Amino acid sequence: MQLNLTRPLAFFDLETTGTNVVRDRIVEISIYKVMPDGTTESLTELVNPGMPIPREVSEIHGITDADVKDKPTFATLAPKLERFFHNCDLAGYNSNKFDVPMLIEEFLRCGIQFDVKKRRLVDVQNIFHKMEPRTLRAAYKFYCGKDLVDAHAAEADTRATYEILLAQIERYEGMEYEDRDGRVTKPIKNDIQALYEFSYNHLNADLVGHIGYNKEGKEIFKFGKYKNQKVEDVFKKEPQYFDWMMKADFPLSTKNIIQSVILRGYDKGNKIIKDL
Repeated sequence: MQLNLTRPLAFFDLETTGTNVVRDRIVEISIYKVMPDGTTESLTELVNPGMPIPREVSEIHGITDADVKDKPTFATLAPKLERFFHNCDLAGYNSNKFDVPMLIEEFLRCGIQFDVKKRRLVDVQNIFHKMEPRTLRAAYKFYCGKDLVDAHAAEADTRATYEILLAQIERYEGMEYEDRDGRVTKPIKNDIQALYEFSYNHLNADLVGHIGYNKEGKEIFKFGKYKNQKVEDVFKKEPQYFDWMMKADFPLSTKNIIQSVILRGYDKGNKIIKDL
């Protein structure tokens, strides 16, 4: 079976120093790029994170400080990675919630705007959890009938994710899915736009889920004391909340979202927003 692609689809996986998008860093990145004609390219790089890798994390992915001490930093690799990702849609396992935000954050630290607005993001885990809730290892066993050797090794995980997506399409193509509200979605099919629409959480304004959208398409907070309130309304009545968020430990991508709300206020001539 071959994926029906209109442009390259880059399956990628990250190994990191931890799970905090703001504080932690990438120690390995593996990309498996599938071209529209079915040919593939791969790139795997160990990365010096510029910080110690906690022992308990090394025990999970097997990468130690010694493994990366002489490796290039992400800033050094960034131009090469940006070229490899050029014109690619993105796919991964739990990628929309973790890998994509982490990748964006690393690029932003290097001054590179890795814009995902024009990329389709296919999260194989979201498809799996909607249809057959399990882990990556179980997903590989369930869909492909194989045991995942070297789990948590980035290259093994990316190739397994690719195989799982192919198997998911074969299993579910043409099937309709009923969401939690009882609404029937469009059938799954071998089409990146359809897979993106199925697997992407369109209710999130930022990928980590701090900012969402209400039914009117307005940004709302999804955490804290202003949960479910419109971002713009909160900033009008409590301008210091914007200042707090900009200084606090939020991802740069989340800060970009709230800055865009502020800039939109300028465009509207909103005096309260201007006062910020």
